[in-house]
Amino acid sequence: MSAYPQAAVATFTTTVPSPAGRRAGRSAVSTVESAAGDGSGSCPDPLPVLGRDVTVPLVTGGEVSYAALDYAASAPALQRVWDDVAAYAPYYGSVHRGAGYLSQLSTDLFENSRASVGRFLGCRPDDQVVFTRSTTDSLNLLAAVLPAGCEVFVFETEHHASLLPWREARVSYLDAPRTPAAAVATLERALAERDADTPALVCVTGASNVTGELWPVRELAAAAHAHGARIVLDAAQLAPHHPVDIAALDVDWVAFSGHKLYAPFGSGVLAGRADWLRDAEPYLAGGGASRKVSRRADGGVDVDWHTTTARHEAGSPNVIGAYAIASACAALTEAGFDSLVAREQRLVGLVKAGLREVPEVRVLSLFGDDAPRVGVLSFVVDGWNSSHFAAALSAEYGIGVRDGLFCAHPLVRTLLDSDPGEAGECGAPEAAPGEPSLNAIRVSFGAGTPDEHVERFLAAVKELVRDGARWNYRTENGRCVPAPC
Repeated sequence: MSAYPQAAVATFTTTVPSPAGRRAGRSAVSTVESAAGDGSGSCPDPLPVLGRDVTVPLVTGGEVSYAALDYAASAPALQRVWDDVAAYAPYYGSVHRGAGYLSQLSTDLFENSRASVGRFLGCRPDDQVVFTRSTTDSLNLLAAVLPAGCEVFVFETEHHASLLPWREARVSYLDAPRTPAAAVATLERALAERDADTPALVCVTGASNVTGELWPVRELAAAAHAHGARIVLDAAQLAPHHPVDIAALDVDWVAFSGHKLYAPFGSGVLAGRADWLRDAEPYLAGGGASRKVSRRADGGVDVDWHTTTARHEAGSPNVIGAYAIASACAALTEAGFDSLVAREQRLVGLVKAGLREVPEVRVLSLFGDDAPRVGVLSFVVDGWNSSHFAAALSAEYGIGVRDGLFCAHPLVRTLLDSDPGEAGECGAPEAAPGEPSLNAIRVSFGAGTPDEHVERFLAAVKELVRDGARWNYRTENGRCVPAPC
């Protein structure tokens, strides 16, 4: 830390309580079950987010407040986060090695943010918190530091961010399980057959970005460790909804993105064990990652790389992104996950009950309709192309959802029992509006979602299924869009 008065740093620095203050000993699954069981618990107002007052035009005339129900892709930034970043902006300065006051202030803020995120995640004393660009970047970083001969085990149900980075490793893709117990059993069988003398890594999601279903992370971690493997948790969909505690879950690493945790785009985290990170070549080569660089007599260059988090943070770091994540962590902690979970589970119950009232709607699930889940649900509508349905929700009702394969192509194809060759690139449908759905529709929400948005969504689904679209649509560049008048 700098020698400057800490009062200045405290103007911006966010502190996050230790996991003991965040119900550290309870798993995500038990959290959901307790909150959803009897509807008990306080249900606060939604947290203030940017865009809550934005209005959008309707093709049928007039404007309506925008209902953002695509949180699983990117959650709106919390107003608290935006205000914290704005308060720091006039003090923006270079990070690390700068002699000036603003540089040292920014360095303190950056490193305090790292410590705050570590507390939020319940990191162990020797764990490292590396700032990245996103979950995808975090897992590609981990893939780059795997020891030689490492075998990776990953379920086909993963998001592409955790399904695809392991190109330089030996990868075993595991079939989609239909129960949490089957997931553990599948992993145990696969690990039992591996060469016990080689390193191994298991990659698993905490909550599915397609179904929202919670995975048995603690049990999978126990199975991995029992067979001498390590495990990384993709918490992109879990961290915005539930406490994530590295020590309590006994995972080796956690990865998540700021833009799903109510912070702006462009920041992420990889947190966990230091040894593989310390022993590998830097993820990026450049200033900041090196401690000493010298010329050799033969004309080459010798480099002494850092062994700390700086080893994989070459270049000028994204101090605003790191601070935004720390601010979001503090905001969620202060709001209290007990009340946030209780309120979200009430909304999940409303959506499930409302969609059950429409016989033409089928909600997608791996573990069954009653499986605990976060505020993410995907569904198809009989007789509707999913892109057509999503376009009508937007153009006629001002509701933003997502359609397609959600960067989880194998999982959605399994859930739809469809041929991978039937859809265009990135899941964009090739079928015209009105033809049977090749993809799915996803509605997702969280701490900033008003009840009215969920109620409007359910009313719109029922009306569209009953009466059809009021506007004509056409396929343009693989997307369904409103046709000109």
